[in-house]
Amino acid sequence: MKKLTIPEKLGELEAFYGPQVEEWPTEPYEFLVWWHCGYPASDAACARGWAALQKAVGTEQEQILHAPQAKLAAALKAGGMVPELRALRLQQVAARVQDEFGGDLRAALMGRPAEARKLLKKFPNIADAGADRILLFARITPLAAVPSNGPQVLVRMEGGVERTNYAATYRDAQALLAAAVPERFEARMRAYLLLKRHGQETCKREKPRCGECPVNASCGYFARLNRSIASARL
Repeated sequence: MKKLTIPEKLGELEAFYGPQVEEWPTEPYEFLVWWHCGYPASDAACARGWAALQKAVGTEQEQILHAPQAKLAAALKAGGMVPELRALRLQQVAARVQDEFGGDLRAALMGRPAEARKLLKKFPNIADAGADRILLFARITPLAAVPSNGPQVLVRMEGGVERTNYAATYRDAQALLAAAVPERFEARMRAYLLLKRHGQETCKREKPRCGECPVNASCGYFARLNRSIASARL
């Protein structure tokens, strides 16, 4: 197996996919709104719901709080399932940001990273991966954020075997990324976006497309797979 460092693998991914750009709002409050604009949450679903919400109601706190839930739900249908529940969640988010943080969520997140992470996880449907993503792309803390759809990517590349527990796999991937990528916003946002794209299109959780992977020659998972195939033929 050809051994490449993680930065070298990221370079190969960028050569394969091209430079990546985030497609979601980076302000913390706006991201929370965007995240509830689609279900099941995906960039495409959230973008559709966000566009419909902006057109029908708006995304500011006051606009969401004063809109009838039925009008919010009607707009959110563009983003997928359970629009009524998502409308309720949006109003809960807007109310909390206003009531607890004076309308300024960013300011509330400027303290210690562990406390900021804990605060974000109190919002609906935000776990470790979502909190880390918000703090990184809002340029609040240059955390080694790992895409929620792709903690397996780095773990497979480096070790060949991922854990059955998602949270453990996420922590393993985060440790690998933190050790290999400089603690700078640009470097870690680039890594996040490339790993996200690779996890969506090639190194999927189920049925990864290893034969099409641009770094399979340096991937522990692919090496194990080839050894298994070779053993089965004996």
